Amino acid sequence: MKLLHAADLHIDSPLRGLSAYEGAPAEKLRTASRLALENLVDLAVSESVDAVLLAGDVYDGTWPDYQTGLFFAGQMSRLGREGIQVYMVYGNHDAQNRMTKQLRLPSNVHLFDTSGPQTILDEARGLAVHGQGFARSDITDNLSLAYPAPRADLFNVGLLHTALTGREGHDRYAPCSVNDLAAKGYDYWALGHVHHREVVSEDPWIVFPGNIQGRHARETGPKGCTLVTVDDLKVVSAVHHDLDVARWEHLRIDVSGAADVDSAVDLVVRGLREIPGDRLHAVRVSVTGSSPAHLPLWRERPRFLNEVRLAATDQGELWVEKVRIETRPPDAPDEGAAGILPDLRRTADALRADGDALRKLVETTPLYPALPPDVFDRDGTRLGDPQWLLRIADDAFELLESMVTEGRSHR
Repeated sequence: MKLLHAADLHIDSPLRGLSAYEGAPAEKLRTASRLALENLVDLAVSESVDAVLLAGDVYDGTWPDYQTGLFFAGQMSRLGREGIQVYMVYGNHDAQNRMTKQLRLPSNVHLFDTSGPQTILDEARGLAVHGQGFARSDITDNLSLAYPAPRADLFNVGLLHTALTGREGHDRYAPCSVNDLAAKGYDYWALGHVHHREVVSEDPWIVFPGNIQGRHARETGPKGCTLVTVDDLKVVSAVHHDLDVARWEHLRIDVSGAADVDSAVDLVVRGLREIPGDRLHAVRVSVTGSSPAHLPLWRERPRFLNEVRLAATDQGELWVEKVRIETRPPDAPDEGAAGILPDLRRTADALRADGDALRKLVETTPLYPALPPDVFDRDGTRLGDPQWLLRIADDAFELLESMVTEGRSHR
């Protein structure tokens, strides 16, 4: 028996802010989630899987119109024509209370109840799937505790949308422990919600497949699903398969050896050339290191950014989403306990430790409305995101320190 386990499809997830970026491949990124789902169906058909397990967040909240639902139903019908069954639970993004529009799903799609756990049997294939969907988007109960006992004569799958005991960057919905899941006696736990692939356990198998398509610069690397092969009611293998058509990457380049902007660009271009041309790559570039080019990079930041983006146009389907300067001077002056630089650093440290003060400072500065679009993240987060505030503050303090250092060097 073969099972294809996927989660967090987020079909038609909005990609905010792309229009602010010159040359952004907006249309390709907007359609990426649909193309990734088509790849999932193609894989299921080519591998002749018996069933597809969808562990929540198929959608990204209520549909703006019925086209999202029609597309998903059409892809499920493709599976149905091949005799492939689909087992699906609602997650927090497609919870029952968020879905204001509904369409009837094809007969091969089994959508689990949201009021309590349910078992759906396919005795001909030797499969029992246990699951419960989210009735609300903010479920904080341990749903797994009420899941039913396994069928000893069948392969038992637990289908659950959860963060387990917590995962960075993900809300702690339907919390449970590995011990809670293991105690059920199931053969495979098909989890969703966490967007990075993780094999939590192999005894029993507990797997997050990750999402099928990265949505922004924080969701880097390959994205896809897990193909599970079962023999004699035991998992033989659980193998990741890529499905993404656009891949987000964070390229960190050490420019310690660069003497000027041009040599720093050359080092970045060398790194860009190592990115494979197998699909669209959206790349965030960070230059790091203690470099003689530190001051020139800040002084000529717009030219550096655009030289890097220009170089990327020669690399096929490659788009540089953002360029960050995270270098430092090779020999920063030591002024002891007094002086403007120590004062600047003490102020920076104090603001980093006081999120409210930092937010108020950024919010009230006259320059905030005029900040260029490339300082903002894809999802539009600004003042409400502590990490964004720290990053923008670090950039500002680095620039001030560079200007002070440069001024002293010209005395």
